[in-house]
Amino acid sequence: MNLRKNVLLKNYSNYKIGGPARLFVEIRSIDDLKEVLSSFKEEKVFILGGGTKILISDKGFDGLIVYNRIEGIEEIEEGLMVGSGVLVKDIVDYCVKNSLSGFEWAGGLPGTIGGAVRGNAGAFKGETKDAVLGVESLDMKTFVQQLRNSEECQFGYRTSIFKTDAAGDEFITRIILKLTPGDRMEIYEKTQQKVDYRNNRHPMDSPSIGSTFKNIPLDSLSPELQKEFSPLVKVDPFPVVLATKLLALCNLKGKKVGAAMISDKHPNFIINTGNATAKDVKELIEIAKEAVKKKYNVDLEEEIIYLD
Repeated sequence: MNLRKNVLLKNYSNYKIGGPARLFVEIRSIDDLKEVLSSFKEEKVFILGGGTKILISDKGFDGLIVYNRIEGIEEIEEGLMVGSGVLVKDIVDYCVKNSLSGFEWAGGLPGTIGGAVRGNAGAFKGETKDAVLGVESLDMKTFVQQLRNSEECQFGYRTSIFKTDAAGDEFITRIILKLTPGDRMEIYEKTQQKVDYRNNRHPMDSPSIGSTFKNIPLDSLSPELQKEFSPLVKVDPFPVVLATKLLALCNLKGKKVGAAMISDKHPNFIINTGNATAKDVKELIEIAKEAVKKKYNVDLEEEIIYLD
């Protein structure tokens, strides 16, 4: 067991923000995971994947960080069996190389497939659930393993059963993806379009953890607001009002607290312009929420999670 102490978590975050973990261990298999959990039953445990949707406290984490490195992409009869620690980018590349269609929307998406499943990551009218046939998980207390089909995963907008109390103590170990054969060049071109879009429209030259706030489902708004926001509606994958548009209309582009800044390129990204702290980012989040609430009486909800 490769146990380390006082590991600086900013080095494992896309944000480059975060204090030390008191205990830190990498796991590469289900057996590794069981061994770690058996040895540290009294510790507070947090599972860390790609570090793409998480704001880590400046104080770090007073417990055990389990860094998920369960890898592997294997073709089985049902589809692709992938380890939860596999980067989405690697799956996208595999699909292009092997002429498999159904994952083009994820071109340029950061993070691991385990995190994408947990949060039902999505973009360009696609969602992770669209390609998921089954999800294997391990109860971190009882070590009971189970395999859920897509429906049993209770996928919703940027959520799944694994983000709820129903299965919040479960570690996603492997995922079965159902993809379809296609034309390799067509798959490549569609995937590259998504990568190019992100490079052109997103602040890729500064550390961030992607979109900070969820888009607002159109049907959650009053009829008056639905009418007012009709020019801002986008189908992704259902009608939503883009949070980035509301933030722009509230003149929040370029707003700074310390070294954290609401991107002037894509205001739903809060970027780290230097040595930003989690405190800086949290203050900006509250400023943004208050501004949108005051102007439109709309409550923005974070898409990211906090580790304190």
